Amino acid sequence: MSVTWYECKVKYRKTLESGEQKVVTESYLLDAISYTEAEARINEEMSAYVSEEFKITNIKVANFSEIHPVENTDRWFKSKVSLIAFDEESGKERKSNIYLLVQGNDLKEAFDNTNTAMNGTTGDYTIPAIAESPIMDVFPYFSDEVDEEVVDEQPIVDTEVLAVEEAPENIVVE
Repeated sequence: MSVTWYECKVKYRKTLESGEQKVVTESYLLDAISYTEAEARINEEMSAYVSEEFKITNIKVANFSEIHPVENTDRWFKSKVSLIAFDEESGKERKSNIYLLVQGNDLKEAFDNTNTAMNGTTGDYTIPAIAESPIMDVFPYFSDEVDEEVVDEQPIVDTEVLAVEEAPENIVVE
């Protein structure tokens, strides 16, 4: 199953470093299986960050093929990558474009991180464009599979034994 990324725009009152409050509209990215789930998830995520009211002003499908976070960076860049394939029938090169969202502290670092992300690619590619993205943060979906495995490993408690052990001394449990 492929991942669908949704770009969500959220309007809220933000306290700036100067202490001044300003109404801002910021973009966030998250993966979901539908618009409805994207709306529910952005509400949940923003509730953890914003103490006052906020309004979701837009949700749209984002055209990112891959997301590449990098530690110790704080900006997101949209990298256009042209995959080059040789069409043997026509004898011409064919390009198909994909878009990556990569982190970096500046444009050069974003370029380097795009090349790193493309390292395992077997075909040729070029990077015709990289631009800073308005996306403030990315909220990937994490599955509950790990939690389910932990629950499954817990021992089954025999309720009859438990009842005997918890019963007061002067009461006989049959």
